[in-house]
Amino acid sequence: MQDTTRALPLVGRAGAPAPPVRIVHLGLGAFHRSHQAWFTAHAPDAAEWGIAAFTGRRPDAARTLSAQDGVFTLIERGPDGDRFELVGSIAEAVDGADTARLGELLAAPTTSIVTLTVTEAVYERDDDDSPLARLVRGLAARRAAGGGGLAVVSCDNLARNGEVAEAAVLRRAAADPGLAGWIREHVTFVGTSVDRITPRTTPDDVAEVAARCGYRDEAPVVAEPFANWILAGEFPAGRPRWEDAGAQFVEDLEPFENRKLWLLNGAHSILAYAGQLRGHATVAEALADPDCRAAMEAFWDEAARHLTHPGLDVPGYREALVARFSNPRIAHHLAQIAADGTTKLRMRAVPVLSAELRAGRSGVAASRMISAWMDFVSSGAAGQDGFQDPLRDAVLEAATLEGRERTQALLALVSPALADDAVVVSRIDALRGSLTS
Repeated sequence: MQDTTRALPLVGRAGAPAPPVRIVHLGLGAFHRSHQAWFTAHAPDAAEWGIAAFTGRRPDAARTLSAQDGVFTLIERGPDGDRFELVGSIAEAVDGADTARLGELLAAPTTSIVTLTVTEAVYERDDDDSPLARLVRGLAARRAAGGGGLAVVSCDNLARNGEVAEAAVLRRAAADPGLAGWIREHVTFVGTSVDRITPRTTPDDVAEVAARCGYRDEAPVVAEPFANWILAGEFPAGRPRWEDAGAQFVEDLEPFENRKLWLLNGAHSILAYAGQLRGHATVAEALADPDCRAAMEAFWDEAARHLTHPGLDVPGYREALVARFSNPRIAHHLAQIAADGTTKLRMRAVPVLSAELRAGRSGVAASRMISAWMDFVSSGAAGQDGFQDPLRDAVLEAATLEGRERTQALLALVSPALADDAVVVSRIDALRGSLTS
């Protein structure tokens, strides 16, 4: 069959100028486009705040978006239908390997903000080609050019992500005490909590845009209607009016951050591991499984005991999550969520389990999340080509052990302190297999 979409015009700016670059983003991907780029496009001063977005490991997204002048379609996929919106806040889409352009932009006095969506594991990388190593070299160029202060804004699912970003940047800058001192004086590190379910785009989504909108878009993004962004920190060189687009600025981010990490991301981890073990492919499918749903609700009950800030509305947040997870038209794949388990469990299961233990309780629901991950990696998943984890080799080695020894070795990769607790090891070992089909 002939592909008639090629006869349609390619989406672009139709001769209109792109907004001037004042934000540099590292980690051009679907989530950045559905979240930070979307919030920036919705700010009333969006015309003043263009984004230069750099890819991570592959240049493909930059090439595709550059051909479209940075413009893309956001497909807002609700339970009852789709809504289409053109987003034009990305002024430049750049191959992450183009370090010369990154240095040029970071040195420019007009650049005010650097945002990051680089995944949790990148903050621990120390190689010279990592995104944060490139950022440090760019900050050195800014210092040399007298470019002034700016804000670095982490948008990754990390507890205290602003502090983690600051520590990672300063660790890489430590070889040059002058640069490290300049960063401490001129660069702020803003913490955030980000939230918008953004599944992978499929060829069917590309075809739908062509059929419904009458133009070709090779890089649309699908997202749920819900979007949330909470920030805490200073912006020495200014920022867009994101609050008018729905973002929230707070003094103390930690309670909101924990609510999201434990309730949303924690639920995702339980559903990802238990759901795949029980033959499910998406979040909606796993949530419809009574055993998966019960494990998620039990973990939420444990986490809720430690979410006491009056502004959190934990019952309402839980209710909203169930509705969002149940959206049958958002195919949020469990295999995608399951990546980087050792890093994610440290932030999602370990804090709740540790808090429960300090309170004199067993933390059985948080322990079950960890045991489900152990069952998942021991089922053969860790040996598959698509398995991703910063400690993959260690996970593979530990998974070859037997019985309690295997449980302890895997737990040590997530929390060495918990692995030294014989009672915790025995409890998790006893839970192994409780969520398999």
